[in-house]
Amino acid sequence: MNITAAAEADYTYLLERDHHMMQSLLLQKIKHREIYILRDENETNIGWLRFGYFWDNTPFMNMLWIEESYRGQGLGKQAVLYWEEEMRQKGVKLVMTSTLANEEAQHFYRKLGYRDAGCLLLENEPLEIILTKQIS
Repeated sequence: MNITAAAEADYTYLLERDHHMMQSLLLQKIKHREIYILRDENETNIGWLRFGYFWDNTPFMNMLWIEESYRGQGLGKQAVLYWEEEMRQKGVKLVMTSTLANEEAQHFYRKLGYRDAGCLLLENEPLEIILTKQIS
């Protein structure tokens, strides 16, 4: 798998698939190198990892998506570890992410060393689990 910062050429791929962010922010996220594109050996897009900053200083992974046919092969783990290393090289010591309590992803993140740090409860929504990991 090849992981690279998204480029404007990836805009349509992301726009058609990432329904969890405002369309008006997509190009900005691409320009700020806050989205990584995952590609297979044939350079076919197979997913992405998108992040931002909690409190404007702590990297927060907002979205990790692997296309259905590529799941279960360890690619998500590779993407997270790649992101963590990128953040470590920037001098970051703590990263964050979250997942819904009714999603299996919580177990994935815990296996990667993420620890429960709190939760958020919005009306008529499942509990959102906040997870952190020391990477220094």
